[in-house]
Amino acid sequence: MAQDKFDVGGMTCAACQAHVDRAVSKLDGVESVAVNLLAGSMMVDYDPAQVTPDDICTAVDRAGYSASLISTGADAVQSGSAQARSGAAHMESPTKKLEAAASAMRTRLIISIVFLIPLFYIGMGHMLGWPLPGFFTDHTHSMTLALTELVLLIPIVYVNDAYFINGFKSLAHGAPTMDALIAVGATASIAWSLYAMFIMADQLAAGQVHEAMMTSMDNLYFESAGTILSLVTVGKYLETRSKSKTGGAIEALIDLAPKTATVVAEDGSEATVDVDAILPGQVLRVRPGESIPVDGVVLEGSSAVDESALTGESIPVEKTAGDTVNAATVNRTGSFTFRATRVGADTSLAKIIQLVEDANATKAPIARMADKVAGVFVPVVFAISAVTFVAWMVLTGSINEALTSAVAVLVISCPCALGLATPVAIMVGTGKGAEMGILFKSAEALENLRSVGTVVLDKTGTVTRGKPAVTDIVVATRADGSPAMSEKALLKLAAALERSSEHPLAEAIMAECET
Repeated sequence: MAQDKFDVGGMTCAACQAHVDRAVSKLDGVESVAVNLLAGSMMVDYDPAQVTPDDICTAVDRAGYSASLISTGADAVQSGSAQARSGAAHMESPTKKLEAAASAMRTRLIISIVFLIPLFYIGMGHMLGWPLPGFFTDHTHSMTLALTELVLLIPIVYVNDAYFINGFKSLAHGAPTMDALIAVGATASIAWSLYAMFIMADQLAAGQVHEAMMTSMDNLYFESAGTILSLVTVGKYLETRSKSKTGGAIEALIDLAPKTATVVAEDGSEATVDVDAILPGQVLRVRPGESIPVDGVVLEGSSAVDESALTGESIPVEKTAGDTVNAATVNRTGSFTFRATRVGADTSLAKIIQLVEDANATKAPIARMADKVAGVFVPVVFAISAVTFVAWMVLTGSINEALTSAVAVLVISCPCALGLATPVAIMVGTGKGAEMGILFKSAEALENLRSVGTVVLDKTGTVTRGKPAVTDIVVATRADGSPAMSEKALLKLAAALERSSEHPLAEAIMAECET
């Protein structure tokens, strides 16, 4: 079995995720599929003898989306070559793409609102009793009113064309998504309004000025289409903004890794190189205050290394020759050299980051249930909308009433909260946990945590402050039982010894002395 990761484009809602999952799962040789809507990625376990990555990409393309291979589980570290896999220091920030999407959505939202306000005012002002310019209320200018609304709607439709492109594409592939609901609802409103404009033109040509004005008041739904697109864009903007914040924990882990390192050559000379250029077996030097770039074994020198970023232990660990050190931990005191043993994606930090990303890609049982509902959600909404249209036509005989009710059903069902809330909650939960040093191996583990009744902790800094402090001062006594010196004199000696040290215990002693 092989496991590959793919970048999937075009997904906008949980229904899209369900369609991609279903399209790939149907392929012979595919063992399991995990589609991540928020990250726009997909992990596939498959039998290489039956299916290839190209076959998987083709299946996604046929479903109406795009897919490309990101990485393959068969990648091996090319020892002795500068083409070793990139490590944590140069992993792509998961938030950059999401932040770019949020910025683009914000621009769409601003343009939509700017044109929606006058469109809504003109289209609905007569019903709400708002004052309108005379040439809009004059019966002879009903066509001017209609054309003005159409002109104001065009920019809103233009900046939100993605709803129509994605929506009708999904309909063409027989797998309607949330965008299809938006596209059909808005298109129905626009199409009926354009039809009404032709009716108005005939009425004006026949001299039926009053009838043309009544047609414009009762049959123009341009402001409805603009409102549909604008309000859905508000929701989409809030979604993309929340998504852009969910990758912050992984980005914080990536930032722990240094970008450069000091390599010691055989002749003793030193050179600063990019961390991706480090190869197993090379000797590196780490000075006080620097982060350790890769995993390795100490050759000479000694120091206290702060490993709290990886282990949660607040007290630095003493390192001497023969001890192991890990990437992203911080050298607090002395200088030492070490031999690199694991580099690039093999370092402990890179594996921790991959663990967090894998947890985001897995599905909790509740998420799988939500996906099943989302897979049939859109077709059911279309069916309900059609039934609504027919029912109102039978009961009222008014196509205006029927159209308004049918479009309302489509639009009110557009935000797919059910399919979006679960993956967002999982990503935020695993991300927040990573920020606090708690890693979840899978989304299922996160969901099962709700049934835990007792948590037993044994690590320093978990339920305590994680910062040492002097609590008692015990002075040695002479043979006769009298103290060898006063507590103040002992503190002075301790301060003289620890003044130049950066060890946390030394800092605790100095803090007590100052107090």
